[in-house]
Amino acid sequence: MKALFSAIMMAVFSIAAHAQTRMETARKTAAENKELILLNFSGSDWCIPCIKLHKNILGTEDFRKLESDNVIVYINADFPRNKKNRLSEELKKENASLADQYNPKGIFPYTILLNADGKILKTWEGLPAEDVLAFTGEIKEIREKQKP
Repeated sequence: MKALFSAIMMAVFSIAAHAQTRMETARKTAAENKELILLNFSGSDWCIPCIKLHKNILGTEDFRKLESDNVIVYINADFPRNKKNRLSEELKKENASLADQYNPKGIFPYTILLNADGKILKTWEGLPAEDVLAFTGEIKEIREKQKP
C-alpha cells in the first residue's frame, strides 16, 4: 500500500513540476534576480524579418551577454512551418497561449520587454530599426529605471 501511495505521489509531483511553463519560470527567475523578461514571437523558418532579427541581434554575443549578466530572461515563442522544425505539442500549446495573451494580432516578429510581474515595458513590432548595441542599450536603460 505504501508503494502504491508513493508511486501516485511521485506521478502527481512530476506532472506538476513538468507543467510549469517557461513564462512562469521566467517570472520566478526575473523576480529572484531583478531581471526583465524579453519575449520574442518569431517564425524562424518562414519570416524573413524574424530570421534577420535572430541573426543580427538575438543571436549575437552582445545580446547573449544580457542573459549572462542577469539583465534579462529570454523566451522565444517560435511558430515554424517546416516539418523538420516542428515543435512538441506541449511547446506549441505554450507558444499559442503566449500569443493569445501577448500577441493576439499575430505580428511577426514581435518582441516584448516585461517586468517580473508581466507588465509590458516596451514593444518592438517587426525588425527593430536599431543595431544590436542600441537595442541592448535600450533594454539596459529600461532595467536601470526599474530598480527601486
